[in-house]
Amino acid sequence: MNHNSSCNNEQNQTTSSDSTLKCNATESLAVGGQALMEGIMLRHGSRLALAVRKPNGEIISKVIPWYSLTSSPLLKKPFLRGFPTLVETLINGIRALNMSATVAVEDDAQELTPWHLALTLIISIGMALLLFVVIPHVLTIGINNAGLSSGVENLSFHIWDGLFKMSMFVGYIAAISFVPDIRRVFQFHGAEHKIINAYETGANVTAASAANFSRLHPRCGTTFLLFVISISILLHVIFVPSLMHFWTPENAILKHSVIILVKLILIVPISSCAYELIRFAAKMNNSLLTKILQAPGLLLQKMTTKEPDQSQLEVAVVALYEVLGPIPPNFVTPPAYSNWE
Repeated sequence: MNHNSSCNNEQNQTTSSDSTLKCNATESLAVGGQALMEGIMLRHGSRLALAVRKPNGEIISKVIPWYSLTSSPLLKKPFLRGFPTLVETLINGIRALNMSATVAVEDDAQELTPWHLALTLIISIGMALLLFVVIPHVLTIGINNAGLSSGVENLSFHIWDGLFKMSMFVGYIAAISFVPDIRRVFQFHGAEHKIINAYETGANVTAASAANFSRLHPRCGTTFLLFVISISILLHVIFVPSLMHFWTPENAILKHSVIILVKLILIVPISSCAYELIRFAAKMNNSLLTKILQAPGLLLQKMTTKEPDQSQLEVAVVALYEVLGPIPPNFVTPPAYSNWE
């Protein structure tokens, strides 16, 4: 029996709002999240729930409003919403990560002020651009000087640049996965996916039942980042040689500085295209095109997620229970937990 008919049978047997929500779970893409230090962050509309396990084993949870940059109707339009959504996701993610870290290590430090949050965001974005835009370009200049590539005006330069970019991305994930604390974050990442998969199928969600679901999810941020890098490679291959065809500075340093600047500016349309692509793939259900688009991201998630244990799944259930409030559904059964003071 398929899920839709199962839902119809349930609705014939009960008129409770829980049954309706349970059946609508598969129809909504409203729940997403992020792994934290010893915890999970989940978002549902404007509601953001954090659940973290303290060193003494107690689970605490807190609900805060989602900080949004896309309240304007204009910024909700396709191909305009992608970059603002990326920025607001980073802001909320950094804020939640800081809050979870203070609990996980029982630190009495204050939450990030707006200025501290802005500085952390700028540094994070700057490091990412340095690692995945500037350094691959500089390495490709070295390949060109070694005679293994043509100049920046030609296709081969940007193929090398793309190879370096993708290799550094995958290599970075592989390297940090050996850090014990990061490995635990990857386990919580897997727990987040299992809980969301269980919720979206309309199943009764407990830590035990969620353990049977996949730790991979097609709408994961890992897939989004992979789309960003793939689209950037494609656009750089097409756009940069075209720009050099119309204007090529004679000074080599100026020429490469201009190209790096152009690549940085292109992050805005690239992230917007990646966002629309991942939404398109999510709407196509199980078509062949969807499977092709999702396959690389799901493969990469085998690196960014690890199998969670029971205690980590319990934290994820609490986050789901809280984010679906203020009157959570009966089909989500969390373990004992306390409110985050």
